[in-house]
Amino acid sequence: MAATVNSSTLLSHPTLNPSTFVNGEASASSFTTTTLFSGEISSEYQIHNAEGIDNMRAACKLAARVLDYAGTLVRTSEFLYQQSVTTNEIDEAVHQMIIEAAAYPSPLGYGQFPKSVCTSVNECMYHGIPDSRKLQDGDIINIDVAVYLNGYHGDTSKTFLCGNVDDATKKLVKVTEECLQLGISVCKDGAPFQNIGDRICELAAKFGYGVDRFVGHGVGTVLHSQPLIFHDCSNKPGTMVEGQTFTLEPILTMGSTEFKTWEDNWTILTADGSPSAQFEHTILITSTGAEILTQS
Repeated sequence: MAATVNSSTLLSHPTLNPSTFVNGEASASSFTTTTLFSGEISSEYQIHNAEGIDNMRAACKLAARVLDYAGTLVRTSEFLYQQSVTTNEIDEAVHQMIIEAAAYPSPLGYGQFPKSVCTSVNECMYHGIPDSRKLQDGDIINIDVAVYLNGYHGDTSKTFLCGNVDDATKKLVKVTEECLQLGISVCKDGAPFQNIGDRICELAAKFGYGVDRFVGHGVGTVLHSQPLIFHDCSNKPGTMVEGQTFTLEPILTMGSTEFKTWEDNWTILTADGSPSAQFEHTILITSTGAEILTQS
């Protein structure tokens, strides 16, 4: 899930396709630090003892299971026969699965967010609010799942292909996932945070993609905390610490990285209408590398 930090540095949470929104027209209101949500970024770094790590593993394992299940709803849609699911139906299924696991959907009510999951379709970068629109053949959708279990949050997202997606968009999705894995590969105790953005930018630039300014975040007993994880090239100070948990969640765009927001103050989309893709994992820093807690 995402949050604004200042006018040029942002955290991320899931979204929906503005060009086909059912309940009103898209609006290009300006994006500010106060319009995204009312939550704040905790200054407390999420560094855990053995018990905390076990709790993080449990929360993240549930988040991964829920995301995999949500993905099956996309993949099994019969696009040729107009039987595909709506993003509302994905939200309802995710909500039910989380509640049945004795957990709570972290997005629901967070900063007055009205749903249990974020669904971002096509040019929607993140924070899409599920609605009654059916997924269409050729869409891509990022589903962002966050759960709160036994006092700990697990946060993860993935971009799924809907039916027959064109080759250029498939490539964008593939490279975005590769950027996430490359960013994770440089994480370990003592490693500089800036290594993450440097590696992601290097790969994205190779294919001509933009890397958006939205950032990952510490996650644990609170949903959003320091450190902020920059995915673009930056001089982010500081180093990683063993036992620390945070998210990596790069967003790549096929066109411009400029963005706009709807009047709901949540839905963020590319300004030029070009597709965007995102992948996210929660990781645990170890002495030798990083454990991907939300790996399915």
